[in-house]
Amino acid sequence: MGHLGTVFGRSALVGALLLLSAGTASAACTDPPQPGVDWRRCSFDRYDLSRIDLTGARLDNASFNRATLAGTNFTRLEGGRVRFQGADLEGAVFADAQLRSADFTQANLKGASFRNADLVGSRMVSANLRGADLTGAKLRDVDFFRADLSGTIWIDGQRVCAEGSISFCR
Repeated sequence: MGHLGTVFGRSALVGALLLLSAGTASAACTDPPQPGVDWRRCSFDRYDLSRIDLTGARLDNASFNRATLAGTNFTRLEGGRVRFQGADLEGAVFADAQLRSADFTQANLKGASFRNADLVGSRMVSANLRGADLTGAKLRDVDFFRADLSGTIWIDGQRVCAEGSISFCR
C-alpha cells in the first residue's frame, strides 16, 4: 500500500505542476499593456489598443488581426511571425523592432515609422504605407504586392516614393 500511495502522490504532484505551468503560460495574455509585456502566442484580434506603449514587448506569434493600434509605440519590439492583417496602425512606431515574417496584409500603416526595423520576410500585401518611414529598415524578401508606397521615405532615408508608387518605390 505504501508503494501505491507514493505513485498516487507523484501523479498528483505532476498534475499540480502541469496546472501551474499552464496557468503561468496563459496568464501572460491577460497582463495589462505596458512596456516589456510578454504577449507571445496571444490573440488580440479586433481589440482597441491604440496609443499605448509596448516598447520592448515580446509578441512572437501573436495575432492583432483587424485590431486598432493607431499611434501605438512598438519600439524595440521582438515579434517574429506577428499577424497584423487588416489592422489600423496609422502613426504606429516600430523603430528598431524585430518583425521577421510579420504579416501586415491590408493593414493601414499610413505614417508609421519602421526606422531600423528588421522586416525580413514580412508581407505587406495591399497595405497602405503612405508617408511611412522605412529609413534603415531591413527589407529582404518583403512582399509589397499592391502596397501603396506613395510618400514613403525609403530605406536610404533620402528618397521619397512618388505619388502612385504601388508595389515598389518610384
